[in-house]
Amino acid sequence: MTIDPLVLMTDVDQATERLIRTAEGLEPGAETAPSRLPGWTIGHVLTHVARNADAYTNLLTWARTGVETPAYATPTARAEGIEAGCRRPLDEQIADLRDSHERFADAAAAMPAEAWTFHLAATGQSAAVVPWARLREVEVHHVDLGRGYTPEDWSDAFALRLLREIVAGAGKDAPALVLRPHGLDHSLSIGTVTDGTPTIGGPTRSIASWLAGRTDGSDLTVSPDGGLPTPPKWK
Repeated sequence: MTIDPLVLMTDVDQATERLIRTAEGLEPGAETAPSRLPGWTIGHVLTHVARNADAYTNLLTWARTGVETPAYATPTARAEGIEAGCRRPLDEQIADLRDSHERFADAAAAMPAEAWTFHLAATGQSAAVVPWARLREVEVHHVDLGRGYTPEDWSDAFALRLLREIVAGAGKDAPALVLRPHGLDHSLSIGTVTDGTPTIGGPTRSIASWLAGRTDGSDLTVSPDGGLPTPPKWK
């Protein structure tokens, strides 16, 4: 599934604004409350989303200039940045979300057409995938705040692209599954499918969020009858 990266940036803008509105509605001190991610507070999630914007800004700068600019300066910089910022007051974190998004949006706007085809060694793909990667981070981690935004709020296009990405990245050794999203005229498969492979049916959002570890799959069907299998591990 391909899309003009600058068109996708509109979705990134809108998703970021939704996330910021959720953060602005939190009570003072909410940054220390637990998120839906084990071991992470809401402050961890918000700080991670901000630092992720800076990481992708670095990759776009690399693509535009040709000067190697890794997403994170060192192998430990990602974790260190999250830990350093997660306890800041909520208003500082919200300002950081806005500022880091603006830097990312400016970096995307500065990209000449040919720079989007630049192969990023860090990702193994072209720079054109960066806006999608950023959108995925914002939408999935918005759910991780656990403050009212759920996979039901994802757009159809986002849910389908996320589902296809998870399926494509699962690999041949993943537990075998056949997936039948409602409204899709063909099934998707993970792993090596045999006659006994379970078939999972349901709304695209539900299958995608279950595979992403964000829902329990309670609204999905399994054929032959039985409990839901353990989905392959997703990042």
